[in-house]
Amino acid sequence: MVTSSSVGTSLRSARERARWSREALAYHSGLSAAAIAQIESGRRQDVRLASLVALARALNVSIDYLVGGRTSVERNLLEHRVLIYESDDQYLDFIVPFLREGMIRNDCTLVVTARRQTRLLRQALGDDAARIEFTDSATWYRSPAEALTNYRSFINAQFERGSPWIRVIGEPVWAGRSQPEAATWTRYESMLNLSLASSPATIICPYDARVVSAGTVADAYHTHPQVVTADDVSTSLTYREPEDFLLTTS
Repeated sequence: MVTSSSVGTSLRSARERARWSREALAYHSGLSAAAIAQIESGRRQDVRLASLVALARALNVSIDYLVGGRTSVERNLLEHRVLIYESDDQYLDFIVPFLREGMIRNDCTLVVTARRQTRLLRQALGDDAARIEFTDSATWYRSPAEALTNYRSFINAQFERGSPWIRVIGEPVWAGRSQPEAATWTRYESMLNLSLASSPATIICPYDARVVSAGTVADAYHTHPQVVTADDVSTSLTYREPEDFLLTTS
Protein backbone atom coordinates (compact mmCIF):
# COMPACT_ATOMS: atom_id res chain seq x y z
CA MET A 1 0.00 0.00 0.00
CA VAL A 2 1.06 3.58 -0.69
CA THR A 3 -0.57 6.31 1.41
CA SER A 4 -0.77 9.85 0.06
CA SER A 5 -3.23 12.68 0.66
CA SER A 6 -2.48 14.21 -2.76
CA VAL A 7 -2.96 11.17 -4.99
CA GLY A 8 -6.64 11.93 -5.60
CA THR A 9 -5.99 15.48 -6.74
CA SER A 10 -3.09 14.44 -8.98
CA LEU A 11 -5.05 11.55 -10.46
CA ARG A 12 -8.04 13.72 -11.33
CA SER A 13 -5.79 16.40 -12.81
CA ALA A 14 -4.01 13.87 -15.04
CA ARG A 15 -7.28 12.25 -16.10
CA GLU A 16 -8.88 15.56 -17.03
CA ARG A 17 -5.83 16.63 -19.03
CA ALA A 18 -6.18 13.36 -20.95
CA ARG A 19 -9.87 14.27 -21.45
CA TRP A 20 -10.96 10.91 -20.15
CA SER A 21 -14.00 10.04 -18.10
CA ARG A 22 -13.54 7.78 -15.09
CA GLU A 23 -14.98 4.99 -17.21
CA ALA A 24 -12.36 5.59 -19.89
CA LEU A 25 -9.56 5.51 -17.34
CA ALA A 26 -11.05 2.34 -15.88
CA TYR A 27 -10.93 0.73 -19.32
CA HIS A 28 -7.27 1.71 -19.91
CA SER A 29 -6.01 0.95 -16.39
CA GLY A 30 -8.01 -2.12 -15.42
CA LEU A 31 -9.32 -0.52 -12.22
CA SER A 32 -13.01 -0.02 -11.66
CA ALA A 33 -14.61 3.39 -12.16
CA ALA A 34 -15.88 3.17 -8.58
CA ALA A 35 -12.34 2.67 -7.25
CA ILE A 36 -11.09 5.63 -9.29
CA ALA A 37 -13.91 7.78 -7.92
CA GLN A 38 -12.97 6.83 -4.36
CA ILE A 39 -9.32 7.73 -4.93
CA GLU A 40 -10.13 11.05 -6.60
CA SER A 41 -12.56 12.06 -3.85
CA GLY A 42 -9.99 11.34 -1.14
CA ARG A 43 -12.11 8.65 0.49
CA ARG A 44 -9.41 6.16 -0.39
CA GLN A 45 -5.85 7.31 0.33
CA ASP A 46 -4.27 3.88 0.79
CA VAL A 47 -3.70 2.69 -2.77
CA ARG A 48 -2.04 -0.55 -3.79
CA LEU A 49 1.24 -0.12 -5.61
CA ALA A 50 -0.05 -2.26 -8.47
CA SER A 51 -3.02 0.08 -8.85
CA LEU A 52 -0.73 3.13 -8.90
CA VAL A 53 1.43 1.48 -11.54
CA ALA A 54 -1.62 0.74 -13.69
CA LEU A 55 -2.96 4.31 -13.36
CA ALA A 56 0.44 5.88 -14.06
CA ARG A 57 0.97 3.76 -17.17
CA ALA A 58 -2.49 4.49 -18.50
CA LEU A 59 -2.08 8.25 -18.02
CA ASN A 60 1.60 8.34 -19.07
CA VAL A 61 2.76 9.92 -15.80
CA SER A 62 5.01 8.64 -13.03
CA ILE A 63 4.07 7.25 -9.66
CA ASP A 64 6.07 10.08 -8.09
CA TYR A 65 3.75 12.54 -9.78
CA LEU A 66 0.60 10.77 -8.59
CA VAL A 67 1.71 10.63 -4.95
CA GLY A 68 3.15 14.17 -5.01
CA GLY A 69 6.56 13.03 -3.89
CA ARG A 70 8.74 15.40 -5.90
CA THR A 71 8.90 17.32 -9.13
CA SER A 72 11.79 15.28 -10.49
CA VAL A 73 9.64 12.56 -12.00
CA GLU A 74 10.53 9.84 -14.44
CA ARG A 75 8.43 10.69 -17.47
CA ASN A 76 8.32 13.74 -19.67
CA LEU A 77 5.40 15.70 -18.23
CA LEU A 78 6.06 19.14 -19.70
CA GLU A 79 3.62 20.40 -22.34
CA HIS A 80 5.44 23.13 -24.28
CA ARG A 81 3.24 24.84 -26.86
CA VAL A 82 3.57 27.73 -29.29
CA LEU A 83 0.80 30.15 -30.22
CA ILE A 84 1.24 32.37 -33.29
CA TYR A 85 -1.21 35.27 -33.26
CA GLU A 86 -1.78 38.23 -35.55
CA SER A 87 -4.29 40.40 -33.66
CA ASP A 88 -5.30 41.29 -30.11
CA ASP A 89 -8.63 39.53 -30.58
CA GLN A 90 -6.91 36.35 -31.71
CA TYR A 91 -4.58 36.53 -28.71
CA LEU A 92 -7.48 36.81 -26.29
CA ASP A 93 -9.52 34.12 -28.07
CA PHE A 94 -6.74 31.61 -27.39
CA ILE A 95 -5.38 32.70 -24.02
CA VAL A 96 -8.49 33.59 -22.02
CA PRO A 97 -10.15 30.11 -22.33
CA PHE A 98 -6.85 28.48 -21.33
CA LEU A 99 -6.67 30.63 -18.20
CA ARG A 100 -10.33 30.10 -17.30
CA GLU A 101 -9.96 26.34 -17.70
CA GLY A 102 -7.08 26.51 -15.22
CA MET A 103 -9.32 28.28 -12.71
CA ILE A 104 -11.96 25.56 -13.04
CA ARG A 105 -9.35 22.88 -12.41
CA ASN A 106 -7.64 24.85 -9.60
CA ASP A 107 -4.33 24.83 -11.47
CA CYS A 108 -1.76 27.37 -10.40
CA THR A 109 -1.44 29.94 -13.21
CA LEU A 110 1.35 32.36 -14.10
CA VAL A 111 1.33 34.90 -16.93
CA VAL A 112 4.66 36.37 -18.01
CA THR A 113 4.12 38.95 -20.72
CA ALA A 114 4.43 42.63 -21.62
CA ARG A 115 2.38 45.25 -19.82
CA ARG A 116 0.18 45.86 -22.85
CA GLN A 117 -0.89 42.21 -23.04
CA THR A 118 -1.36 42.15 -19.28
CA ARG A 119 -3.84 45.02 -19.56
CA LEU A 120 -5.73 43.19 -22.32
CA LEU A 121 -5.97 40.02 -20.25
CA ARG A 122 -7.00 41.81 -17.06
CA GLN A 123 -9.78 43.60 -18.91
CA ALA A 124 -11.00 40.36 -20.51
CA LEU A 125 -10.89 38.38 -17.27
CA GLY A 126 -12.45 41.01 -15.03
CA ASP A 127 -12.46 40.08 -11.35
CA ASP A 128 -11.02 36.64 -12.16
CA ALA A 129 -7.70 38.28 -13.03
CA ALA A 130 -7.00 38.46 -9.30
CA ARG A 131 -6.66 34.67 -9.26
CA ILE A 132 -3.69 34.77 -11.66
CA GLU A 133 -0.12 35.86 -11.02
CA PHE A 134 1.12 38.38 -13.60
CA THR A 135 4.79 39.19 -14.13
CA ASP A 136 6.44 41.64 -16.53
CA SER A 137 8.36 39.82 -19.26
CA ALA A 138 11.06 42.52 -19.37
CA THR A 139 12.00 41.58 -15.80
CA TRP A 140 11.55 37.82 -16.12
CA TYR A 141 13.48 37.41 -19.39
CA ARG A 142 16.70 39.27 -18.56
CA SER A 143 18.78 36.29 -19.69
CA PRO A 144 18.04 32.71 -20.78
CA ALA A 145 19.69 31.27 -17.68
CA GLU A 146 17.69 33.54 -15.38
CA ALA A 147 14.42 32.76 -17.17
CA LEU A 148 14.97 29.00 -16.85
CA THR A 149 15.82 29.38 -13.17
CA ASN A 150 12.71 31.51 -12.61
CA TYR A 151 10.45 28.91 -14.19
CA ARG A 152 12.05 25.98 -12.42
CA SER A 153 11.82 27.70 -9.02
CA PHE A 154 8.21 28.76 -9.55
CA ILE A 155 7.02 25.34 -10.75
CA ASN A 156 8.84 23.46 -7.98
CA ALA A 157 7.47 25.77 -5.29
CA GLN A 158 3.88 25.52 -6.51
CA PHE A 159 4.01 21.74 -6.91
CA GLU A 160 5.43 21.30 -3.43
CA ARG A 161 2.63 23.50 -2.08
CA GLY A 162 0.11 21.03 -3.48
CA SER A 163 -0.78 22.33 -6.94
CA PRO A 164 -1.25 19.24 -9.16
CA TRP A 165 -0.52 21.16 -12.34
CA ILE A 166 0.91 24.56 -13.29
CA ARG A 167 -0.20 26.66 -16.26
CA VAL A 168 2.10 29.29 -17.73
CA ILE A 169 1.77 31.90 -20.44
CA GLY A 170 5.37 32.80 -21.21
CA GLU A 171 6.01 35.46 -23.84
CA PRO A 172 9.69 36.32 -24.30
CA VAL A 173 10.71 39.79 -25.43
CA TRP A 174 11.41 39.69 -29.18
CA ALA A 175 10.95 43.33 -30.22
CA GLY A 176 14.24 45.16 -30.60
CA ARG A 177 16.36 42.01 -30.47
CA SER A 178 19.31 41.79 -32.85
CA GLN A 179 19.63 38.66 -34.97
CA PRO A 180 22.25 37.11 -32.63
CA GLU A 181 20.08 37.93 -29.60
CA ALA A 182 17.03 36.38 -31.24
CA ALA A 183 19.06 33.26 -32.03
CA THR A 184 20.10 33.02 -28.36
CA TRP A 185 16.50 33.18 -27.19
CA THR A 186 15.45 30.64 -29.80
CA ARG A 187 18.02 28.23 -28.37
CA TYR A 188 16.58 28.99 -24.93
CA GLU A 189 13.16 27.82 -26.16
CA SER A 190 14.70 24.53 -27.24
CA MET A 191 16.69 24.15 -24.01
CA LEU A 192 13.50 24.60 -21.99
CA ASN A 193 12.32 21.21 -23.30
CA LEU A 194 15.29 19.59 -21.57
CA SER A 195 15.54 21.75 -18.47
CA LEU A 196 11.88 21.46 -17.51
CA ALA A 197 11.12 18.07 -19.06
CA SER A 198 9.87 16.50 -15.82
CA SER A 199 7.87 19.55 -14.71
CA PRO A 200 4.10 19.12 -14.21
CA ALA A 201 3.29 22.15 -16.32
CA THR A 202 1.76 23.44 -19.53
CA ILE A 203 3.68 26.38 -20.96
CA ILE A 204 2.21 28.32 -23.88
CA CYS A 205 4.58 30.73 -25.62
CA PRO A 206 2.70 33.35 -27.66
CA TYR A 207 4.48 34.86 -30.68
CA ASP A 208 3.10 38.13 -32.08
CA ALA A 209 3.55 37.74 -35.84
CA ARG A 210 3.14 41.51 -36.21
CA VAL A 211 6.49 42.18 -34.52
CA VAL A 212 8.37 38.86 -34.53
CA SER A 213 10.43 38.11 -37.63
CA ALA A 214 9.35 35.36 -40.00
CA GLY A 215 12.57 33.47 -39.27
CA THR A 216 11.93 33.50 -35.52
CA VAL A 217 8.36 32.33 -36.08
CA ALA A 218 9.63 29.45 -38.24
CA ASP A 219 12.10 28.49 -35.51
CA ALA A 220 9.27 28.47 -32.97
CA TYR A 221 7.80 25.45 -34.74
CA HIS A 222 11.21 23.75 -34.39
CA THR A 223 11.45 24.40 -30.64
CA HIS A 224 7.89 23.69 -29.47
CA PRO A 225 6.53 20.11 -29.60
CA GLN A 226 2.94 21.33 -29.75
CA VAL A 227 1.09 24.08 -31.62
CA VAL A 228 -2.04 25.86 -30.40
CA THR A 229 -4.48 26.23 -33.30
CA ALA A 230 -8.01 27.54 -33.73
CA ASP A 231 -9.45 24.05 -33.38
CA ASP A 232 -7.23 22.35 -30.82
CA VAL A 233 -3.65 21.55 -29.90
CA SER A 234 -1.65 19.68 -32.54
CA THR A 235 1.82 18.24 -32.88
CA SER A 236 4.37 20.48 -34.57
CA LEU A 237 5.31 18.73 -37.80
CA THR A 238 8.70 20.48 -37.88
CA TYR A 239 9.64 20.06 -34.21
CA ARG A 240 13.26 19.10 -33.65
CA GLU A 241 14.59 17.42 -30.53
CA PRO A 242 16.82 19.76 -28.48
CA GLU A 243 19.89 17.56 -28.96
CA ASP A 244 19.54 18.01 -32.72
CA PHE A 245 18.43 21.65 -32.77
CA LEU A 246 21.01 22.96 -30.29
CA LEU A 247 23.92 21.18 -31.95
CA THR A 248 23.08 22.50 -35.41
CA THR A 249 22.32 26.10 -34.38
CA SER A 250 25.15 26.77 -31.93
